[in-house]
Amino acid sequence: MPLIILFSYLYPEIKIQNVDYLTQHIESLIFATDQPISVKEIRACLQDAFETSFKEKMILESVEQLQQQYQDPKYAFEILEIGGGYQFLTKELYHKSVGQYLKRTTKKRLSRSAIETLSIIAYKQPTIKSEVEKIRGVSCDYAIQKLLEKELISIIGRSDGPGRPLLYGTSDKFMDYFGLKSINDLPKPKDFKNPDEQIGEQAPIEE
Repeated sequence: MPLIILFSYLYPEIKIQNVDYLTQHIESLIFATDQPISVKEIRACLQDAFETSFKEKMILESVEQLQQQYQDPKYAFEILEIGGGYQFLTKELYHKSVGQYLKRTTKKRLSRSAIETLSIIAYKQPTIKSEVEKIRGVSCDYAIQKLLEKELISIIGRSDGPGRPLLYGTSDKFMDYFGLKSINDLPKPKDFKNPDEQIGEQAPIEE
């Protein structure tokens, strides 16, 4: 049964304006957000707007329909599942152009020490400050504080070791910025040696 017919059958109180009624509303929600929006959030918004319940399966089917639609080469962007939700992102082919624009419009970047600290935390998480400092060979107090302020990392608990030091890990904002669906999508060490894996410079993060 086509999605729109099923929708009309289950929710006759909602006037269907065209065959893409539900999908268009979901598309507008994904477009309006500046960070990934989850299926749970989409569902809640629709239920509040129409004062009726929606099955998660219907929302997923609409999102899948949108993802297929934006695979058309005429679009420079697509809908990707990252950080536990969905977001419009520029397609890989245009990353270099967008990166250059962001370089010109961003005033400050993370310092080298902050980037190194963030990299270690991303690959070693959950980890404590002393472990990061052991790898870098210098104090990481300032870098960790900066990363916490920017919400790129977060405190996720305490270690069972002596003194029970704080444990650090990457945040949802980190996943969003780097376009990762899960932490397992981080490049493997061998990838850095392959020139074919390089698609241009990552856009700077404001400091």
